[in-house]
Amino acid sequence: MTGHLTRRSLLRASAPLAAGLVFAPALIGRAVAAVTKLKLSSSQANDPKYANGRVFYDNLMKHVKSSGLGEQLDVSFFPDNQLGQEIDVINSVKLGVIDMMVSGSSISANLVPLVGTFDLGYLFSSFEQQTKAFDAGAAKPVEAALLKNANIRVIAWAYNFGARSVLAKKAVKTPEDLAGLKIRTLPNPVITECLRLMGAAATPLAFGEIYTGLQAGVLDGLEHDPPTIVASKFYETAKFYSLTQHNFSPLAVYFSETTFNRLDPKLRDSFLDAAQKAAADTRAHGLAVEKEALKVLADKGVTVIDPDREAFRKKVAPQTDAFVKARPEAKPIVDIIKSTQA
Repeated sequence: MTGHLTRRSLLRASAPLAAGLVFAPALIGRAVAAVTKLKLSSSQANDPKYANGRVFYDNLMKHVKSSGLGEQLDVSFFPDNQLGQEIDVINSVKLGVIDMMVSGSSISANLVPLVGTFDLGYLFSSFEQQTKAFDAGAAKPVEAALLKNANIRVIAWAYNFGARSVLAKKAVKTPEDLAGLKIRTLPNPVITECLRLMGAAATPLAFGEIYTGLQAGVLDGLEHDPPTIVASKFYETAKFYSLTQHNFSPLAVYFSETTFNRLDPKLRDSFLDAAQKAAADTRAHGLAVEKEALKVLADKGVTVIDPDREAFRKKVAPQTDAFVKARPEAKPIVDIIKSTQA
């Protein structure tokens, strides 16, 4: 009858729907697994050659793809303080709000003071010596302390792109030349004390505020590695780079323990392997690019100075003894480092 559903027509109409229900589980079973998304932060510029955060990220993605994780993992990179200043980001990693951060060891010393051992002036003699010391166990107590007290796991160690040296608006050849100069340091008491002992008016400041601080005259200079100075264009205001080489600070890949625990173990193990391979690539890149950056600085009109490093080393010598006295748990770390030859 027109306008009425017969039993036969109702069955015909419902057949496609029933078929859909029958096949739906099969379609769901074939669905692609959800992609795991991670956020990686760096304070440095988005420079693929001279900025350690971007170099690590590019190496990481290379190894993520080569290990077949490309469809399971999406790592978003946020350079140039996009997620906040470093002290805020490291706290966000602690809380699990940000998954990963690439930064020097110094920033986490604000959460776990033992990490400050690695910032002691003239403790390391080279990055190659640092790797040997870490292989001998010097990093283990620091890693354990960060995990226990800050919910942060160091999943790889790399190098900052060169030793930290002093870039200033005037030539610095001796400790006396540093007297009264407002030199930016990391907001970290150990490295601030190192620069104070060297003779500077050490001025802690967030990385993102350095350029404007130099422009405004709030700073007379800063201490950093050559590639970072090139990438961030600090040479535009300060034209004298003194190779004090007072600090070979390690670069850490910080990973939130909250994120670590939520990852599927199989995916996590493959990702950690990719991160460690990326760190090794980044170490090799850093050693090569330091020399190139020094040449770039000279080409940009910066006077590169080979100062009296022994005079600076003598000024800073008491720092390590005082630190170990205040923090006896640092003694085994310092002993391993000092007994390791490059």
